[in-house]
Amino acid sequence: MEGDLVRREGYSFVAIPGGGLHGVALLNAIRNGWLLVRGTWEAVKHVRRERPAAVLTTGGYVSGPVIMAARLHGVPILVFVPDIEPAQSVKAVARVAGRVAITVEESLRYVSREKAVVTGYPLGERITRWTRAEGRAALGVDENAPMLFIFGGSRGARSINRAVMQNIRALTEAAQVVHVSGTLDWPEVESAQKALPAVVRSRYQVVPYLHEKMGGALAAADLVVSRAGASILGEFPYFGLPAVLVPYPYAWRYQRVNAGWLEDRGAAVIVEDEVLPGDIVPVVTGLLADKERLGRMADASRKLARPRAAVEIAQLFLELGQG
Repeated sequence: MEGDLVRREGYSFVAIPGGGLHGVALLNAIRNGWLLVRGTWEAVKHVRRERPAAVLTTGGYVSGPVIMAARLHGVPILVFVPDIEPAQSVKAVARVAGRVAITVEESLRYVSREKAVVTGYPLGERITRWTRAEGRAALGVDENAPMLFIFGGSRGARSINRAVMQNIRALTEAAQVVHVSGTLDWPEVESAQKALPAVVRSRYQVVPYLHEKMGGALAAADLVVSRAGASILGEFPYFGLPAVLVPYPYAWRYQRVNAGWLEDRGAAVIVEDEVLPGDIVPVVTGLLADKERLGRMADASRKLARPRAAVEIAQLFLELGQG
């Protein structure tokens, strides 16, 4: 998926082989170890060919070969920590990095304070260029109607998708609904959408992915239901968007920490994955009906925004490369 997104923006894309070693079966660990050896060789060849002034990484197992290649060639490294609590791979890379950019102050407990700079979560113009009016016009949403935006990530979140389909009639009675299902469940969701009565379909839009209109949906929404990946720390505050967060239960605790950070500051409420089918309607309709609470959540979210994050990370990167 990353390759498709990068190419859509007009950049070249090079895939580095790799695989995880933590928490996998022995045979998979052996196979992935071999992939990492291959990946390191590929990364070394690529670094020699491109001769970069600096390398930026956000972690993940593929960062291992790339960082090793960069260190072998004396290339300075900038790490960006997107989640509040970094993964083990990010912590390891941060130890050898020249600088570490972090999304929020709470990440300082996990990385060297001497290297760390709090930048916020970077957002590109694909997101930030949208206004509420432009987003609603692009999506065909009534200017005066409440809008609920639902998504679960690029591939989708099955439990969110199925909870939405089970309750879509009640949800569309409370708001116009824009739903990004992701690619994984798209055939199932598309089939269910076609079977809905016309009056429900008129208030319900569902697509596998929004691409360039993602920022428009965020700008247009009054409330969002989503997982709690790192992007919520930047996107929701930028638009002052109140959120119902459903942390993925099998992603260690990264999503729960992200969700808890927004909830503790009054910008979100958390609904557990296993109770979502029964709770999504009362939670969503309750928030949409309580304009005062929704307004307080929006204000709390907006106060957390760091709109210059991308610029600050770029400046750190340039300084590191020029140094």
